[in-house]
Amino acid sequence: MRFGIFYEHQLPKPWNPGDEAKLFHDALEQVQLADRLGYDYAWEVEHHFLEEYSHSSAPEVFLAACAALTKNIRVGHGIRQVIPNYNHPARTAEGLATLDIISRGRLDFGIGEGATRLELGGFGIPAKEKRALAIEAGEQIANMMVMDPYPGYEGKGFSFPCRNVLPKPVQSPHPPMWMACTNRDTIKVAASIGVGALAFSFLDPEEAKTWSEIYYGIIKSDECRPIGHAVNANLAMVSNFSLHPDRDEAIRRGQEGFEFFSYAVNALVAHDVRPGRSTLFEDFQKSRAASDEEIMAVRRGAKFNASGIGTPDDIREHIRGFQAAGVDQVIFLQQAGRNKHAHICEALELFAAEVMPEFKAQVAEREAKKAAELAPYLEAAMARKNWMKPLTDAEIPIVPASRARAQTAATPS
Repeated sequence: MRFGIFYEHQLPKPWNPGDEAKLFHDALEQVQLADRLGYDYAWEVEHHFLEEYSHSSAPEVFLAACAALTKNIRVGHGIRQVIPNYNHPARTAEGLATLDIISRGRLDFGIGEGATRLELGGFGIPAKEKRALAIEAGEQIANMMVMDPYPGYEGKGFSFPCRNVLPKPVQSPHPPMWMACTNRDTIKVAASIGVGALAFSFLDPEEAKTWSEIYYGIIKSDECRPIGHAVNANLAMVSNFSLHPDRDEAIRRGQEGFEFFSYAVNALVAHDVRPGRSTLFEDFQKSRAASDEEIMAVRRGAKFNASGIGTPDDIREHIRGFQAAGVDQVIFLQQAGRNKHAHICEALELFAAEVMPEFKAQVAEREAKKAAELAPYLEAAMARKNWMKPLTDAEIPIVPASRARAQTAATPS
């Protein structure tokens, strides 16, 4: 089992001068701490215009800072908005390769499409076409990172001429690819295109087992036709994360923040919004069904807390459930709502000291067994891939240095 931390850069109102800067610099400190403690991944999302919920509109900048400040932790776009209206595929390929170089081959690349009208409408993206546009772009980004030169493309979402997209990534053939998944249907899509599934839904181990069976069932079937130049067969699940020796204190420190996260996800999709005048956290507080004290009273007699909020023993059982379900990585949502920087750091340290060693000791054997089991299926999947035909030297077009030369070359002699 591997462990990641995840950032939306949430900033509930009211806002004070310097709050955004503190949010980002606190996050950088947390990533450096996670690196020293042995966490495996630092993931960051990309969202636009989503006040209070996510101020993470330039993940490539944040992740580059993370890469420069750390040595071992992998940095992950979880996800990058790949539809051309957001980010042109060539620019994404260039940025990914550069970040892979800066991080010395520690980059993972998740593709996403956006879900809210604020984002899709802001960039003029038809909601009904977003999935197809994202997959199309993701496939071509992979081709751009690998092919020398990239032959060019005429598609639905974008067209691009033959160019050699530089630099090339350190990892071969390219950084592992993932896809954001919020339900069983998107789990099926991720498996069918041979990418890892970043399951951004809060599931219990029983439902996680169902998702795992669906995902790996398709990976092993004829339905898997990779869009990348390698299959990344991995399933990561997001989890709440607030850890303290006293369960009540863990609830006080984290419960409200994680409830806000879930509330905001639904509200941004379902509610009308006035840009620049968000009342998201205020509305959430009015909607809370129970106080922390009431929640503590209910859970006080429980054997353990299956939500990722509780004592080291609680979260150990929580992780064991995911492990038994076939999950490969648990991603901790430690920065949510108004969760405090000091409490996040304390929880990261406590987990690393008391819970992580059990699961770290099993990683090598577990992953070697999985790789051997999947090897023939991944080989078969790559044989089904629709490969882009490379150009011969004679087929590579000459790009004239000027319009005049282009016109001269086009004039019959």
